[in-house]
Amino acid sequence: QVQLVQSGGGLVQAGGSLRLSCAASGSIFSIKDRTWYRQAPGGQREWVASITSGGATNYADSVKGRFTISRDDASNTMYLQMDSLKPEDTAVYYCNARIVSVGSTLAGLQYWGQGTQVTVSS
Repeated sequence: QVQLVQSGGGLVQAGGSLRLSCAASGSIFSIKDRTWYRQAPGGQREWVASITSGGATNYADSVKGRFTISRDDASNTMYLQMDSLKPEDTAVYYCNARIVSVGSTLAGLQYWGQGTQVTVSS
């Protein structure tokens, strides 16, 4: 019943910006750590950024200073603001979150979004 639905991908020129959204729905008690990953064609899934329930953030070196991860607890939505985009940022972006369902253990389970294509042209 719990799911993550992504939106906000698309095509943008180098130097432009995009904001990705990932909304959680279902019988949610709480959301713990939230993470963004990306996967380029033929590549491995790469960690991009994460934010804890306490608000601490971490970023991959490749996106530091350009990407910002955030969350809105009222709407159970996480975001990835991407600025100064480069062609090498082209990938399918996935959100991931550890979610505690109503009536479940406090540890929660990992859930994945469906993926959103981001294409940066030069």
